[in-house]
Amino acid sequence: MDSSLPILSLSAAAAVSAAAVFPKLKARLALSRAKHRSLTGHSKMSKMVARVLPHYEFDIGHFFRSDGAPDDVALQRQDGFFRLARLYEERYAKGRQMTAEAAERISDLQFTENYRVPFQYSRVVRENLGTGAFMESSAGVTVTDVDGNNFYDLTGSYGVNIFGNDFYKECITAAETRAHALGPVLGPYHPVITDNVRRLCEISGLDEVSFHMSGTEAVMQAVRLARYHTRRTHLVRFAGAYHGWWGDVQPGIGNPVSPHETYTLADMSERTLHVLRTRKDIACVLVNPLQALHPNANAPGDSALVDSSRKGAFDREAYGEWLKKLREVCNQRGIVLILDEVFVGFRLAAGGAQEYFGVRADMVTYGKSLAGGLPVGVVCGRKELMRRFRDDRPADVCFARGTFNSHPYVMTAMDEFLSRLASPNFNAIYHGLDETWNGRATALNERLAANDLPVRVSNLSSIWMVQYTEPSRYNWMLQYYLRAEGLALSWVGTGRLIFSLNYTDADFSEVADRFVAATEKMKRDGWWWHDASLTNKSIKRRILREMVRKKFGR
Repeated sequence: MDSSLPILSLSAAAAVSAAAVFPKLKARLALSRAKHRSLTGHSKMSKMVARVLPHYEFDIGHFFRSDGAPDDVALQRQDGFFRLARLYEERYAKGRQMTAEAAERISDLQFTENYRVPFQYSRVVRENLGTGAFMESSAGVTVTDVDGNNFYDLTGSYGVNIFGNDFYKECITAAETRAHALGPVLGPYHPVITDNVRRLCEISGLDEVSFHMSGTEAVMQAVRLARYHTRRTHLVRFAGAYHGWWGDVQPGIGNPVSPHETYTLADMSERTLHVLRTRKDIACVLVNPLQALHPNANAPGDSALVDSSRKGAFDREAYGEWLKKLREVCNQRGIVLILDEVFVGFRLAAGGAQEYFGVRADMVTYGKSLAGGLPVGVVCGRKELMRRFRDDRPADVCFARGTFNSHPYVMTAMDEFLSRLASPNFNAIYHGLDETWNGRATALNERLAANDLPVRVSNLSSIWMVQYTEPSRYNWMLQYYLRAEGLALSWVGTGRLIFSLNYTDADFSEVADRFVAATEKMKRDGWWWHDASLTNKSIKRRILREMVRKKFGR
């Protein structure tokens, strides 16, 4: 009888241990299930893949037939490539020379010049289709480079340019005149800041404001305040979303250190809502409304365009419902909902994405366009979340400063921007905005289909991306044909076409003509050849075999 007591004691201990461990395992499993099934949803795995990915590049012999194209098609592509190269050499000579010289000392240029296309093709492209990074002037919806070439501007200045470059020139000119008396005096506030704060509170529907030097800094401060007031550690971001380049919101490739207090979960997922409902360590949820165009996918730069699987589709109603569900769960669990409008703020509606989707956040971050073309970051939040100290604990503070916060020139430019935004005549630009841009996207897609071209566009209002309907390893070449037709693109290529809202129907018609002409020339040069054996899956398998051969020397 006595001999059974140790066994019973061990069994009881095991049961107690299991009871203690099981909830943790269950919570961990729920967290894993809420991650998106891609590398964007698994930061550790993405970094591991990045570390083992071998570098290799195609020489001229393989560059034009990396998809298994026959000799005649490879020759057709080669002729088209070098014809385009001669045009670039003649038309952009000064800009290319300036860019090459500047890249020796500007690290940003070194990065962008190397990552315009998939790395296997980069060296040959850089040597023959080098682009100019220098622009000399802008007017209307066009920009002019240092060689005197005129382009329709589809760069959007990384999202800053909502209302047209001339609009921001006016804001900056007026701001300089108004701020000149005080000048760059930092520390005291320019009187105009009171009007700015009042308007921002009205627009955001929130109580208080803090100013910062960039959108990245604004998001950093919003997250810091959420953690401070909730006394919780973790933030939730969604797979593929961009919230600046600071560590906690960039847990995968590009960040040398892995954050330990960030959950990257799947956008528009019931499993994510379950995690939010059940965990006790989540301080805030970060939402970038731009992800509505491509949920759970990274910003679609052409450097990762290895096949034709890139897709985009915006459903305003579905994404709005998702945000309402998030709002409800955050209310239930005391989680701070932060809407990061640094990119889309004031592009979708005068009240931003909150107005557009009909959802109110606890905190909102703005940047880019808000300061009339000058750098800025802004946090708007509920009063109890914006406080940076505790009355009962004088040493327990949430510190944040910045030398150029509330710079007089930035504040007066912001006032110029907000004054124009509040004008009824100017505000009319938002009337029928979705109908205008959706109609333009539909019309262009109909032209592309009618001409049997394997290209389509998808859009979130005036933010567009290009997708491809037939399997190809060479879709990234389209950016070079588009530039040759006089369309200015950002360094990510066809992944982001950002129109300013001052595009008239005539302006857009010209852009559409040039877009169709570029795709016709690219097709004529054989880049979209394929046979029945060429699929997106077979392309990925071919790339995997190339990597294995390079890695193991076979």
